[in-house]
Amino acid sequence: MNRLHQVVAAMTVAVIGATATPTTASSQGLGSLRRKAEEARKALDARNAADSAAKAKAAADSAASAARTTAISDSIRARAAADSARAAAPSGTPAATQAPASAGARPVQVWDNYDFVPGSKVLFYTDFSEDKVGNFARGLKYRSGPIEVVERDGAKALRSTGRSTFLIPLGKKLPERFTLEIDVIAPREQCCGYEVMTFEGGPELDRGEKSAEVIWHPTATMIFGGGQDARSQSKIPDAMQAQLLGQVAHVRVLMDSAYFKMYTNERRMHNIPELHFRRDSVLRVFVNGFAENDLAVYITSIRVAESDTDVLYDALSARGRWATQGILFATGKAELKPESRPVLKEIAATMKQHGDLTILIEGHTDNVGTSAGNLALSSARAAAVKAALVADFGIDGARMTTKGLGDTAPAVPNATATGRAQNRRVEIVRQ
Repeated sequence: MNRLHQVVAAMTVAVIGATATPTTASSQGLGSLRRKAEEARKALDARNAADSAAKAKAAADSAASAARTTAISDSIRARAAADSARAAAPSGTPAATQAPASAGARPVQVWDNYDFVPGSKVLFYTDFSEDKVGNFARGLKYRSGPIEVVERDGAKALRSTGRSTFLIPLGKKLPERFTLEIDVIAPREQCCGYEVMTFEGGPELDRGEKSAEVIWHPTATMIFGGGQDARSQSKIPDAMQAQLLGQVAHVRVLMDSAYFKMYTNERRMHNIPELHFRRDSVLRVFVNGFAENDLAVYITSIRVAESDTDVLYDALSARGRWATQGILFATGKAELKPESRPVLKEIAATMKQHGDLTILIEGHTDNVGTSAGNLALSSARAAAVKAALVADFGIDGARMTTKGLGDTAPAVPNATATGRAQNRRVEIVRQ
């Protein structure tokens, strides 16, 4: 029995005693005892009411906290109906279309709003090929969670089977103009709450006004902090979601000062003129996988690069050449990937604007493989670039020549994965 209960009980006994033997207490004393007992009961009732209110508030807070993740996920799904009512390719998002194929002509895929151009100065790169299976990736900094390098389908990848965090060291403060590319494989079944992978500038979770955390999931992307509200999200179309489960998804970010663009494969997910993304010497990445039922999350490559400020023609005028890692090919082949279109479009626009410009297209590789094989591959890739400029953009083939240099002219030493990534490039040389 607590002290308040004891006081009430004592006063009640006193009142009863006074009522039973009125000769031992005056009527004034009896009234006083009754008033005190009543006041004590009122105090006890008030205390009980306050305790009940406090318990109810604690329960409500607990329920709200437990439901927060579900509420965010439901918020994403709630927008699906509105998104479905819009056109299949809403304003500001890219639509992959094919031009009608005439007899003998190959179809040309056009990603009208896909304008991602990767930075040319590599700050960090890994495809985990140099790491030992069963260890954590050497180039990254481990923070927490069950995460290690494994071999998957004949290639190495970083696998997370729980809530894992690591840092990407950049060697210097993230520049104002940069690109980030992460290839991620989500589980074949939808899971993992509303986050499969997140990234943010700096070593710690912030999500403040000056630090945006970007969240990627096969169903949607979201942004917390950085001056954005909780509805800064973009739903991935249902048809596209099926292609992202269990398959490599290319997550790409392009930032030019405060201007932020984000893409999943060919689709532009965000186009924000002003986002506060913290510039730091590390990027923090969180990966959310599960060990059960093969619901792990895999990362197959990471690339961070500083973007050039050079305009193509200005670079040709000043230095006579311009290098790009934005023309992409299938591994070991000369087949151009559709993601190459923004750079090809830029080259074509420059040649159309300057009708007297003639160029040499050089293909370059790293030093993996044989020198003869690299030379042949780089020659075929340079020829593929010329063929695309002629067929898809109408550039006169007589204004272009090609040459493959293989691994004979590296831009930087091939000693590291970052260096080799820098050397896999196409260069445009003014003639």
